[in-house]
Amino acid sequence: MPKINVYLPDELAEAVRESGVPVSAICQRALEQAVRRVTAIRETTLGHLDLDDLAARLPHFTARAQAVLRLARERAQAEGVPTVGTEHLLGGILAEGGNVALHVLRAVELEPEQLERDLDQLAVAATPEIAGEQSVAVSGDRPAATSSAASGKPPASRFSGPAANALELTVTEATALGHNYVGCEHLLLGLLTEPDGTAGQMLRARGVEPRLTRRAVAAWLAGYVHLRTQTQQPGTGAAGADPAKAIGAVVRQELQPLIQRIERIEGLVGVVPEQ
Repeated sequence: MPKINVYLPDELAEAVRESGVPVSAICQRALEQAVRRVTAIRETTLGHLDLDDLAARLPHFTARAQAVLRLARERAQAEGVPTVGTEHLLGGILAEGGNVALHVLRAVELEPEQLERDLDQLAVAATPEIAGEQSVAVSGDRPAATSSAASGKPPASRFSGPAANALELTVTEATALGHNYVGCEHLLLGLLTEPDGTAGQMLRARGVEPRLTRRAVAAWLAGYVHLRTQTQQPGTGAAGADPAKAIGAVVRQELQPLIQRIERIEGLVGVVPEQ
């Protein structure tokens, strides 16, 4: 049987030795689950785009994440483009309206409405009259808009290369965080870490950084679990308080030390913050 080395931090390695847990069996199980998820999303993104049976094909995707994929296809079809790009996936997150990714964006001080304006400007710049080679140069996964009659094919028949990569990274992010589901927050991370897609470029241009965003995701989910536990106990929790705002405040407080460290490092290397 082939052997694969697994490297652990010192403290975790010591705890594993003391507990006597079956490392090989646990690793095999975790790797098997990860491979199944990556294979499922790869088969979905590389083939013809058929989202009618998403629940069966991507059972680990939450209902909101599946809704985002459908909304992304609708946006691409409305634009008359042949592929669903990363900008359509980001637009789907914004259009869905109630997912964790939106709360995470606000926690890292980027309002979803700003991204909506950015996407609207991109759509205007990529109209059929002025798209062509210029729009491809601006957006790695955004082909020129064409009508289905002109192309001879129905629009949005598959994911673009960057969008497929982003969805695979989405599954990887969920696995790395130890989550047994794939949600919109993982999709946000996948879009952010994909290097060539329009959505990642747009997010990074707005100052969204992968490490900070991962921490925001973890903090928001932890805050949600804590708040839900508190509200389930009689006599606790502030009456009438907005849960999302309460969690957002906790997340921003959690992120503040990391933001301060980044700012100190930028100061040392001479990076001037944007005004």
